[in-house]
Amino acid sequence: MNTPAPACACGIVLVLLSLLTGPQTTTAQKNDIDIYSLIVDSKVSSRFAHTVITSRVVNRADTMQEATFQMELPKKAFITNFSMIIDGVTYPGNIKEKAAAQQQYSEAVARGESAGLVKATGRKMEQFQVSVSVAPAAKVTFELVYEELLKRHLGLYELLLKVRPQQLVKHLQMDIHIFEPQGISFLETESTFLTNELADALTVSQNKTKAHIRFKPTLSQQQKSPEQQDTVVDGNFIIRYDVNRTLSGGSIQIENGYFVHYFAPEGLPTIPKNVIFVIDKSGSMQGKKIQQTREALIKILDDLSPKDQFNLVSFSGEATQWMPSLMPASAENVEKARSYASGIWAQGGTNINGAMLMAVQLLDKANQEELLPFGSVSLIILLTDGDPTVGETNPKNIQKNVQDAIDGQYSLFCLGFGFDVSYAFLEKLALDNGGLARRIYEDSDSALQLQDFYQEVANPLLTAVAFEYPSNTVEEVTQDNFQLLFKGSEMVVAGKLRDQGPDVLTAKVNGHLLMQNITFQTEAKVAEQEKEFQSPKYIFHNFMERLWAYLTIQQLLEKIVSASDAEKQALETRALGLSLNYSFVTPLTSMVITKPEGQEESQVAEKPVENGSGSADSWLANRGGFGRQGPSLESAPAGPDGVFYDMDLRITEITMTAPPPGTSPAVPAPIQAPSVILPLPGQSVDQLCVDIKHSQGPMNLLSDPDQGVEVTGQYEMEKAQFSWIEVTFKNLQLQVRASPEHVVVTRNRRNSVYKWKETLFSVMPGLKMTMDEAGLLLLSSPDRVTIGLLFWDGPGQGLRLLLRDTDRFSSHVSGTLGQFYQDLLWEPPAADDDSKRTLSVQGHDHSATRELKLDYQEKAPGTEISCWSVEL
Repeated sequence: MNTPAPACACGIVLVLLSLLTGPQTTTAQKNDIDIYSLIVDSKVSSRFAHTVITSRVVNRADTMQEATFQMELPKKAFITNFSMIIDGVTYPGNIKEKAAAQQQYSEAVARGESAGLVKATGRKMEQFQVSVSVAPAAKVTFELVYEELLKRHLGLYELLLKVRPQQLVKHLQMDIHIFEPQGISFLETESTFLTNELADALTVSQNKTKAHIRFKPTLSQQQKSPEQQDTVVDGNFIIRYDVNRTLSGGSIQIENGYFVHYFAPEGLPTIPKNVIFVIDKSGSMQGKKIQQTREALIKILDDLSPKDQFNLVSFSGEATQWMPSLMPASAENVEKARSYASGIWAQGGTNINGAMLMAVQLLDKANQEELLPFGSVSLIILLTDGDPTVGETNPKNIQKNVQDAIDGQYSLFCLGFGFDVSYAFLEKLALDNGGLARRIYEDSDSALQLQDFYQEVANPLLTAVAFEYPSNTVEEVTQDNFQLLFKGSEMVVAGKLRDQGPDVLTAKVNGHLLMQNITFQTEAKVAEQEKEFQSPKYIFHNFMERLWAYLTIQQLLEKIVSASDAEKQALETRALGLSLNYSFVTPLTSMVITKPEGQEESQVAEKPVENGSGSADSWLANRGGFGRQGPSLESAPAGPDGVFYDMDLRITEITMTAPPPGTSPAVPAPIQAPSVILPLPGQSVDQLCVDIKHSQGPMNLLSDPDQGVEVTGQYEMEKAQFSWIEVTFKNLQLQVRASPEHVVVTRNRRNSVYKWKETLFSVMPGLKMTMDEAGLLLLSSPDRVTIGLLFWDGPGQGLRLLLRDTDRFSSHVSGTLGQFYQDLLWEPPAADDDSKRTLSVQGHDHSATRELKLDYQEKAPGTEISCWSVEL
């Protein structure tokens, strides 16, 4: 995330992809290279994460075998060390200036070897890979270390470990230690491979300032089943947390002569904003891209505050503005804009220059006419998927034109849709104008990625933020002036204390809030702070100096993107010096990995870049990305207009027997699943099957204010399924919205997307979420009704609702389904037909009939049950 407005939290992503024999390995040889120990140790000290992966392997074959150490780490992380220990001899990785390693790199390429040991993979990850030949019975220890400063994103820090050993491991252990002197206010764990059976291998302990998460499964717990030797440990392991913020001036922490100042004040009002959305509707946006853009834009417009002003500029070969001037975000204007957005269609060329200048002119005009509220913030948000093809097409000229037009008055945020876009061009465009750039990945959740980005910048809190420290007490301070502070983010300033410094470090933070200047003050007692970081044995000591170096390098690389040619050399020289001094693999350095004599010559690991360029200008492009990695469409067949189709054709042999002449075959009517099955607590009868026969618009299915839960949904009569179901936990400020495409969990404006039939095990304060391979998502807690959402793919793809522990409903429950848990009375069965009886609900009578129905509650395709059926 770029620093003028640090509003992003990026996570640590780690993949342990096992140590495999070569690609020609037979099945019998699969485990010749045996991982007998795999340890992940991650220490997070004041947001700075130091992660060590140690893997020990042995060659159990009678012949020489190749072991490949392969893992993934976050794009924002810097590798700091890698070593191999073979037969007691250590072979280290040495970090050098890129030019110094270039000869070895070039020689390896010339030999046809894979010299680039690190390559970009997925949205947020880089893959590191090293191979070495292992003699029979020999053991090898691999150790890799990387570091990263976790950024706060929409109110949370995230540490993501993706674990895939691909074989059973005798000693598999993950330890995550978190130490936050401010105090841990929120902690949750989530995994895509944990199950209720495997949950015993996970322990979480926490006090005010410390947390320890350990995952240590036994061999039997790792096994998919007693019959299968495959491991179940394969997927994501995530820790999310936040800290307490009692001091408005932020928290200053000091360790070993260095300080870090975290600033994220609570309780500030949101500053009104003037925002121009600039939307690419060129031909390359045709199909799903423009559809998802419309969907996101409509949702974003709904999130505008009535105090905001806005306008829309859409462009292809020509640029068009929705209204001649900025409009207040009233309900009426937002509805008109939604209607306009829904009619945006893609065709034509790409005139970025014309569209950007039109957006700036709209803001300039409003400014000249004094229509921009004093103290408000003006933003331009550009979304495009391609290079400029119409009008001014030279990227450098466009960058200069836009920068001259904006002239430091407004902030520009650029979103690059897909991989065809020139991301380096967009990033410089944004950084030149006080904003940042992001890549939007072309996937089923693209609309949510757009919404998430908007939420990052939707709530500006302060402008022109400046940090002040006594000049005689600190030196070498990182960036201390920022254009904007957004809600849910955090500003970070680090520096070095001068020798003979004071006993107390004081700080001021100045900024503009609405129509007034505001100053925050805070202080920290040096000796007290130093002592606090000396006591925990499990923290990574001297981390604050490395945090300072990491942050300084990140900011220098960022400045290089928008610096003049004259300034670049000095910036690169300083960034290179720090990279070498602190052993960071950055875009300016390489790591040379040595191997035993007689094996393939030294290999070189370099930090990968996007757009195929090795310059630091394009390196920053690596640092975008949202959400989860989706499936590739490369192998899918393309239909008309470039639309991809997933075809699954099956041909089966059909044997038909003709009925006797004059008779018709008797075909029993298939047993149907009811709309909803309701377990009724304290009733002598069995379950109640409710069929919804009249549905118009969204339905309030359940509402229980005492439980703080509300369930709404849209029922489709034709499919006899729910097209969406939404569960809101008001006390937790959490919402779960399920559709046949995916499940979206929204908390504090932050979206997490999950695909059906992917296992999930998430534990957060007040709620547990689990999903199994059958597509059953359960939302439960010890004192609440358990709500289940089931993906149902036949007949009629849609969703089903399940309820468990219904005795926990309060007496205030209501809704279409909730009414059956209020004052329910059964009349005796009819004298002439005991399969019929009357059900009285809050004074209203319903006819109930004993029928056979399909029970969907366990798993598809369901089993027959006898229940009392009621129509609504």
